[in-house]
Amino acid sequence: MRLERSRAKSAPRRALLLVDHGSRSPAANRVVAAIARKLQRRLPGWIVRCAHMELARPTIAEAIDACVADGAREIVVHPFFLAPGRHSTRDVPARARAAARRHRGVRVRVTRPLGSHDGLVEIVLDRIGSR
Repeated sequence: MRLERSRAKSAPRRALLLVDHGSRSPAANRVVAAIARKLQRRLPGWIVRCAHMELARPTIAEAIDACVADGAREIVVHPFFLAPGRHSTRDVPARARAAARRHRGVRVRVTRPLGSHDGLVEIVLDRIGSR
């Protein structure tokens, strides 16, 4: 058992960084923070944080720095955007790359945005009350 614990402690930690646009409205920014907390419960052992592309803090760079400070060696950046527009395909990846350059040995990758996933169809059906 002791050997398993030491292996788990030495295993590289992974982090999920959920990135939205950001808003001047604190209530809007709390939405992505709430989703990050729910994801944290579903991803035991992961570091889960959120960041805002603009208008609010933490920024992508600040959140990546925090993930690394918490021990992350691999950071998965998820653009929490519906469509693959400029922010999710260019701005978020560029900011993530710039922040990653400050952390040698840390792997940072950016996922696709939410897109047209079937789960989103279910959410819309739920919201309109047709289920």
